[in-house]
Amino acid sequence: MEDREKFAAEDAESPDVRARIIEAAAELISSGGPDAATTRAVAAAAGVQAPTIYRLFGDKRGLLSAVIEHVLKSYVSKKAALTPHPDPLQDFRDGWDMHVAFGLSHPGLFAIMSSDPHPARQPAAVGDGEDVLRRRILNIALAGRLRVSEERALGLVTAMGTGAVLTLLRQPEGQRDLGLADAAREAVVAAITSEAATPANADVHAVAAALRASLDRITVLTQGERLLLSELLERIANAR
Repeated sequence: MEDREKFAAEDAESPDVRARIIEAAAELISSGGPDAATTRAVAAAAGVQAPTIYRLFGDKRGLLSAVIEHVLKSYVSKKAALTPHPDPLQDFRDGWDMHVAFGLSHPGLFAIMSSDPHPARQPAAVGDGEDVLRRRILNIALAGRLRVSEERALGLVTAMGTGAVLTLLRQPEGQRDLGLADAAREAVVAAITSEAATPANADVHAVAAALRASLDRITVLTQGERLLLSELLERIANAR
């Protein structure tokens, strides 16, 4: 009887309870990754009984979908409200950089978003975010600078952007090659527009990459010298 009264009280204030559960799940995912957001852990953190989560969200997938919606809604709103750069290609680059920064600052959430290619229910904010990207690609097309279809461009950007973030998230936080995201961005720009920025001293980068690839054939260096030179050449080859 007492439990039923408690559940009824929680249901009576369900908007507040719902928000509390979502916030608790988001915090658990942020601190411990997707596996930390068990139903029991979320219920304990939110100060509710586990059946309340099932009544409000259906199941754990429903809860995770609500968390994605909650976090993405704020991010997408801010992104959509920004004044576009007058150069549509620079506007695209700015949007790419925001996407990477968001993914790196929300690793647990990004892992969940990337793990299910066919979710039963896609959060509305995911579609809103895709609409923002579509508008950026449309603006490139309207400027006469898109050399593939808008759908092909959308697919390439999505695949490369998601892949770049996931690759960086697999690297130790203090050792991430952040230039990888820039390189992926320029590869996408080259693929959809043929207007990729040419790095300064591109020939120097190419020479450094070629020499590094040939180090195994060089016999006049000690192992320590070879390792040091390899590190220096990698830095030169990847410099932007």
